[in-house]
Amino acid sequence: MTDQTRWGIPEVQRKNKAIKKQKDLVSSAMESVIKMDESGITDLMIQIEAEYERKYGKNKANKVVL
Repeated sequence: MTDQTRWGIPEVQRKNKAIKKQKDLVSSAMESVIKMDESGITDLMIQIEAEYERKYGKNKANKVVL
């Protein structure tokens, strides 16, 4: 058994909880996607791509060293 007083244990637990939360969000979203028709899924894909680009698209441009 792991010693819970060791350094880093709370950080690992917090990271694991965050990963589980993300997986739970994906699975609950998939439950809704299963109920959608083709046009709804297409619209959702467009919105997801736009949100992804908004959040992470700039990161690639900012890391470029001139």
